[in-house]
Amino acid sequence: MSGQRTFRVVEVTESVAGAVCGRLFAALGHDVLLCEPPTGTPLRSREFTFAALGAGKRSAILRPEQLAADETSPLATADVLITDLTPAAAGAEGLDLDQLRQRFPQLVTVSLTAFGLTGEYAESVGDSLLAEAYGGLATMIGEPDQRPLSLGGEQSAHAAAFVGLYGAMLALRGRDRTGRGDLVEVALSDVAAYMDWKSDVIHDLGGSVPKRAGYSQGGWRVVRAKDSWVGVIFFAHQWPAVVELFGDPRLSAPGLDDPEQRAGRTEEWWSVIAEAAASREAVELYTAAQRLGLPFGYAADAKDLLDSEQLRGRGFVLPPERRRKDAPVIGLPWTMPGLPEPAEPTPALGEHGESLTTGARPAVRTPRVSVAARHEDAAPLDGLVVLDFGTITAGAATSRLLADYGATVIKIESHGRPDGFRAWVMPGGADKTSGTKPQVSPMFASNNAGKRGLSLDLKTEHGRAIVQRLIRRADVLVENFRVGVTARMGIDYATAHRLNPDLVYLSLSSQGAGGPEAAYSSYGSTLDLLSGLAAVTGYPGERPMWSGGDINYPDQVVAFVGAALVADAVTSGRRGIHLDVSQREVVAWTLADQLGEYVWTGRMPVPDGNRRPGATPHDTYPTAEPDTWLAIACTSAGHRRALAEVITALPGHEPEDWWLKHQDTVDAAISQWTAGRPRDRAVAELRRAGVPAVPVNTATDRARDPRYRDRRTALRVPEWLKGFPMILHGHTPPDPAPAPALGENVEHLDDDALDELLGRVFRPPSHR
Repeated sequence: MSGQRTFRVVEVTESVAGAVCGRLFAALGHDVLLCEPPTGTPLRSREFTFAALGAGKRSAILRPEQLAADETSPLATADVLITDLTPAAAGAEGLDLDQLRQRFPQLVTVSLTAFGLTGEYAESVGDSLLAEAYGGLATMIGEPDQRPLSLGGEQSAHAAAFVGLYGAMLALRGRDRTGRGDLVEVALSDVAAYMDWKSDVIHDLGGSVPKRAGYSQGGWRVVRAKDSWVGVIFFAHQWPAVVELFGDPRLSAPGLDDPEQRAGRTEEWWSVIAEAAASREAVELYTAAQRLGLPFGYAADAKDLLDSEQLRGRGFVLPPERRRKDAPVIGLPWTMPGLPEPAEPTPALGEHGESLTTGARPAVRTPRVSVAARHEDAAPLDGLVVLDFGTITAGAATSRLLADYGATVIKIESHGRPDGFRAWVMPGGADKTSGTKPQVSPMFASNNAGKRGLSLDLKTEHGRAIVQRLIRRADVLVENFRVGVTARMGIDYATAHRLNPDLVYLSLSSQGAGGPEAAYSSYGSTLDLLSGLAAVTGYPGERPMWSGGDINYPDQVVAFVGAALVADAVTSGRRGIHLDVSQREVVAWTLADQLGEYVWTGRMPVPDGNRRPGATPHDTYPTAEPDTWLAIACTSAGHRRALAEVITALPGHEPEDWWLKHQDTVDAAISQWTAGRPRDRAVAELRRAGVPAVPVNTATDRARDPRYRDRRTALRVPEWLKGFPMILHGHTPPDPAPAPALGENVEHLDDDALDELLGRVFRPPSHR
């Protein structure tokens, strides 16, 4: 851990996304200065949100012209600027990003806006609802016969913040080579679209438009237990375990053991499961299912999370004696040595105004890089060697992100047990042009493009010996196995650390490396439930809503976290560490403000559709064409006056309290107006008047919109491929090479042949 670097970060934001990004830097031990107006950041008015996201930062009251000044500005000695200003707003404040790059060439700027810095929506304000609507994620959340939903807890804002952290660390690593900073452009709507990549694969393969399946359709469902809700999640080969779990003889009826017959009698056996589940308590049913190897989950609410033995044991939930109202009530979703106290308090407004360049954690200036040492054309992670034991999405998508920006990623599988995504069954199944099924699932292609492949049998002595040679030469190892699997394979952290004391070892397990539930299995839908996300997503008064198997939101956001933590480790000099990440805790961490509110007020967070504090009206509304929608998010009196100018049935000058009290009446009036107009026409009318409104897009809309190709959120190489979640203005990653075929089997190679192969795999690094 010697030589670890601490970066100076200046945060100039008003949004959740910007505050989360700053909080992540502070949580990792970097020095974050929150620059506020004399009245404070607007998030201070949301007490529990600020307590969750302001922790560990310093605060100074600074006017924009002070920030823009050359020598006295904190930016003169900063490494990173986090901003959420639109281009026009930045120019008006004297913080034009192009001018800042010229004035402070060492600065890495992270821009977090709803729609990016260019295009027709660039000047639009926005939040997670508008981003998820325009990005197309919202069209996949909810029941098929009800309105599309935003995920609870400002999810696209959190996901974009993780992407911003990753991009900042890439840019800082690039600065070590070039001596120049960079602009990292993150649009929440791009991140939302990126996370819905499976819908694009389905659409491109078969031409169908994926739709939300909700909790009551499909192969996995949410059913009522005696005291709560349970997610019934299983694969065809696990049917005998399902029969054993519920113990109802009707599930053993002739023919139900055959998957094809079972598929034709869905409602028959689902009704039996629903009846049986209703007589059992949710946690008991979850525990019994997990003991049988079934990845069930239960819909944990705030009380369940705070009382969880698993979360308390890992230190994620802080004990009551360590809680304070001006700090988070939960810790971090990962463990690593040397991190600050998770319950650091929020700063008082302007508390550090006299000390703008020093603080409790003094910044370490980045060493100047000589011209001779620069590698102008190198990718940020060039020379980094990653051993990828990741499967399906969480691990594999993490290493795909690392490969995208220059890392040499070696995907290790065995012919006996390859990555399950290689043969993943696709809806429709056949290519829309050829009518034939692809040999390898396109799902696998998107998560594994740009990697190299090797096939090893880690059950053999020779296979383990080869892996040990690989570990000795690698910089990073990524795995997302169930706890205990790596020890049986001989690639656990302790073993790897003995072989390579500098190795950064990333574990992305379901619930972390320790605790009574650590060895339980999960998929994204399991984690929707266990994290508490499902309990705050959904329609008022109805059952919890998960993101569904076509999204599996936890898998997507965990990949951003994994890539960001690896980039921070290799850029900050955290060598030889074990990054123990709990996927459940990552998603629960995004609900920190709601957990804090429950602790201090007793108010239980519940699903409330698309309504959110500080905004009204804030929802999706039907338009004239079948199953088309638009989203509106008014966050100011000006927005509401503009809305009333368009929809004259609404009052123009009533205070916010009136709008909050009459939300049902307001929503009905808006729905009546939107239902009589085509979607795009209605959006255009609203936007001309100054109302924050966007279409709720689908995969078909994304395929037609050149924005996603221009910004490379989606690629054609020549098949559709998941692209990139951000834009680094100083580095354009090339289109990735195709995902590797099942890797060359090296079991039969002698030492000389193996040396020759490894020489090809491990290209000489241009920079470490």
